[in-house]
Amino acid sequence: MLGTDVVRTLLDAGHRAGAVDRDDLDVRDADACAAAVRGYDVVLNCAAWTAVDDAESDEGGAFAVNAVGTVNLARACAATDARLVTISTDYVFDGTATAPYAEDAPLAPRSAYGRTKAAGEWAARAEHDDVLVVRTAWLYGAHGGCFPRTIARALTQRDTLDVVADQIGQPTWTVDVAALVLALIEAKAPAGSYHATSSGQVSWHGFARAVAEEAGIDPDRVHETTSEAFVRPAPRPAYSVLGHDALRAVGVEPIGDWRERFAVAAPSVLAV
Repeated sequence: MLGTDVVRTLLDAGHRAGAVDRDDLDVRDADACAAAVRGYDVVLNCAAWTAVDDAESDEGGAFAVNAVGTVNLARACAATDARLVTISTDYVFDGTATAPYAEDAPLAPRSAYGRTKAAGEWAARAEHDDVLVVRTAWLYGAHGGCFPRTIARALTQRDTLDVVADQIGQPTWTVDVAALVLALIEAKAPAGSYHATSSGQVSWHGFARAVAEEAGIDPDRVHETTSEAFVRPAPRPAYSVLGHDALRAVGVEPIGDWRERFAVAAPSVLAV
């Protein structure tokens, strides 16, 4: 979902951009990573084990992709002096804050997925001194399964829908993340952590109501519930709002308000 929009954004901006998927490159294979990055100035790592609940029962498998795979790319980039941009997640934080997480806030993951992504961040920095860690959250886009399409489809099949109102975050369009990554690259932003999320905040329930509105469905059909009604193997962060001070410090404008951006994205995202 993200990788497709990244490649399109880079090509549209006039950059030469090669792309591989997991059928072409297994990031767990160090030699394959070394061969794949040759000839490139920047490597963007969108590869990840993102099945959050499955990671709870196979943390080793998630670690192999999210940590070992990232370190393999970092070593390969260090050997060729290529910049590495690696995508990370809000799950590296504990999700208990009441104000946006700063880029340098302590990492305290509560799930296997979060632990393996935090390990990938640490390992990449340990192996290479030119790494941009770009954390994002609540992603949606036209090229993969995502919350808005799931909600819109469910509302065509049910009279009402219960959605949790006690988890707060920043719905973020993959097109906007791709544009932000390009802006960081073109600004020659210094190595460090940056947050690629929309501005503002909303609950999953509030986001579902926005989806209904954009789909031409009565948003009152979306009802509030709590996380206790949807117990999952992996704990979900109650608060996933990320701050954007590091972007402003390097002259890169953060992504706009989540509601405004979703209104722009909805026609393409919900049409799929």
